[in-house]
Amino acid sequence: MSRPTRDLRAFADPAALAAAGAAEFFARALRAHANGRIFCCALSGGATPSSMFRQMAERGSLARLPVGFWSSVHFFWGDERDAPPDHPDSNYRLAWEALLGRIDIPEKNIHRIRAGSGPALAAAAAYESELIQFFALHPGEFPRFDLIFLGMGDDGHVASIFPRSEALQERTRLVAAPFVAKLNSYRITLTLPVLNNAACIIFLIQGNDKAETLRRVLTEALHPDQLPAQAIQPGTGELLWLVDQAAAAALD
Repeated sequence: MSRPTRDLRAFADPAALAAAGAAEFFARALRAHANGRIFCCALSGGATPSSMFRQMAERGSLARLPVGFWSSVHFFWGDERDAPPDHPDSNYRLAWEALLGRIDIPEKNIHRIRAGSGPALAAAAAYESELIQFFALHPGEFPRFDLIFLGMGDDGHVASIFPRSEALQERTRLVAAPFVAKLNSYRITLTLPVLNNAACIIFLIQGNDKAETLRRVLTEALHPDQLPAQAIQPGTGELLWLVDQAAAAALD
């Protein structure tokens, strides 16, 4: 495994970081809309995406969009907690309250992971089936998302792939439901082959509690079993690291 070329952009504060993430989304989605294509974006949870979602839903941003824009956008999720959609921990709920409930997007364009109503493994299997159907995949193929937003934990986890997780070894499934011992719960997550097949992956990272981990991920020898974020290496896509100054503090 070789390290991809780094494209890292540091911003003054979390608000500027969130604005940059929103700008990246709109630039790509508007280009797809102008070319008559749908745009498939996988969202993440956390404080930084929440701020970005709110900026995306601001009246000024919405007023500049062409007619029918949201009809061409399909939202998915990179991972989800094993919780119902109205639970405070739900990544879907976060996105709904900050963005989806504030825009005119067709319900059929929102593809949530249906967790919390049964076993996590069943939710993972159902989401995999939905991806296969939506992207019209043949056996052995992986979906090609236009954009995937990712965060990173202070332990280096990405989506819901944690250090030493069994999900790190998954090569064939699209969605996994690993048990996370430190959290004593299951998570549902897109697998590395799906994440790395994206046309663009954008990390959004903020805070000095992430600074040392970010330095290790970007500069130390590759040990993705210890730092899963190192395993994010899109084969034919872009990889952008958007961070605030606090998160970049340990980097040159």
